[in-house]
Amino acid sequence: MLDLQVVPEGSLGNEQWQFALGMPLFQAVQILQQNCRTIRNVDVIYNDKQPFESDLQLNLVNDGVRLLFESRSQRLKIIEIYDLSKTKLKYCGKCFNSPQIIPTKKLIDKTFGSTLPPHFDEKHHVSMLTFRGITFLFPVDKPYEANHGTRSQPDDSNLVLTKLSIYNGSNLADTSAPPMPLPCYHGNIYSECTDVLMSEGRCYGVQFKLVSEGEDNTTGLKLKTSIRCVRFDDTAQDVLSEIGNPCQTFYKLEDKMKIHSSRAHKMAPSDHSDYFYNYFTLGLDILFDGSTHKVKKFILHSNHPGHYNFNIYYRSEFKIDLQGVGGAFLISPDSPWDQVTEALGGPQVVGKPVVLNRSSSTNNTNPFGSTNCYGFENMIFEVMRNNYVASVTFYKPSIDNS
Repeated sequence: MLDLQVVPEGSLGNEQWQFALGMPLFQAVQILQQNCRTIRNVDVIYNDKQPFESDLQLNLVNDGVRLLFESRSQRLKIIEIYDLSKTKLKYCGKCFNSPQIIPTKKLIDKTFGSTLPPHFDEKHHVSMLTFRGITFLFPVDKPYEANHGTRSQPDDSNLVLTKLSIYNGSNLADTSAPPMPLPCYHGNIYSECTDVLMSEGRCYGVQFKLVSEGEDNTTGLKLKTSIRCVRFDDTAQDVLSEIGNPCQTFYKLEDKMKIHSSRAHKMAPSDHSDYFYNYFTLGLDILFDGSTHKVKKFILHSNHPGHYNFNIYYRSEFKIDLQGVGGAFLISPDSPWDQVTEALGGPQVVGKPVVLNRSSSTNNTNPFGSTNCYGFENMIFEVMRNNYVASVTFYKPSIDNS
């Protein structure tokens, strides 16, 4: 049984780990993986066909805890404890729920202090007690409902808590995920916005609004922002100077897309290996030519659930400003592909896709299925079955565009 500390408008956790409001989904999954011996049986719940219509959830089935993430930002919005029989809970060091301690309303009042009178929800037959950043739900019986609102108010001190929610602000119904808290940065850099630099309908580089930890002489740690750019033909040293060290360097052993090249020697072995700088926290891969060590390709990842690479990268908040048939059109991770196709002139302009199949090893199946790749100018859009863009690849134009 988990022994957890509750922090209203803050977090749920213990001395080893904590789920903090505003935390990226990636980090929450890391916590679950690192504590797989104590936290088992986690369900990932999402809307496969309409991913932005409902929150993305991590349900800790054995522990009665549910983590709700905003589908667009993929940051933690609400922490729910829906089965209090499976956890021990404390507030400021005082235990208010355990197998030996029944969390009555009287105990909650004593533990958390004074607040506004509870709100009775007739539709769901619950009494809601709200403090800033936390709401407690107590189911009520028919006598309570009958006397509610009369002069002889019913005694609610013995109502037993069945659910609590931790969130940002003072209204659970209108809450949203706060900015990522400083303790979640861990010395990494993130991009608030990734603008694709365009000229005459083609990409020539990527601009980032980077956010990272900084230091203040008076207040200690703070956030600092900077604008950085990476362009085609920048050297590896240029890239390191602009956006820092990659999370990983990956050397290409083969290029399966060579078969689509028109060059006669497309299958001939190369005397050098191209390599990627993988920036997982930026949702970015940069490919360098193994001979010149200059940038030749960018890949931006949307990190949609249901994709083969889900949760390897943070979501890239990319913006692609294209001049479509009807004028300017902005492409982002939440743009449906059919709208993008229409803005670009329709299927006859975009053309037929190349089918991309991924698997981790030979004869191993990919449970998420294949994706379709569409080419337009010097861009390749990878589109999932639910009509959303999983990734966008930008390559330096060459004679054969290979």
